Amino acid sequence: MTTQQIAVRFNELAQQEKWFDIQDEFFADNVISIEPPHAPHLKNAEGKGPVRQKGEAWVSKITALHGTYTTAPVVAGNHFSIGRGMDIEVEDIGRVKMDEVIVYEVKDGKIISEQFFY
Repeated sequence: MTTQQIAVRFNELAQQEKWFDIQDEFFADNVISIEPPHAPHLKNAEGKGPVRQKGEAWVSKITALHGTYTTAPVVAGNHFSIGRGMDIEVEDIGRVKMDEVIVYEVKDGKIISEQFFY
């Protein structure tokens, strides 16, 4: 699949909030997940299993969902980016309203990295 094809399918799943399906379908075994250096609650992860565990741990702490959005992807070469917003309540943190940009890198038909900017 091309980066454009992956981005289209990614968007279909993202609009349905099927983030773990995205990981199953598109993440490479050696995928890396990069948080900003100032991220207070999430850390970088490397490998499909650890990236999945990072996501599951975050989701397990969400106690209420007030709203989310995901923008359509913008594709450039072997990268695509999305805008993502969440209004959630998180265990031990409280209500969090967050807007971010996520950049994905594709190689050989798989996502090899995701990097969060917030």
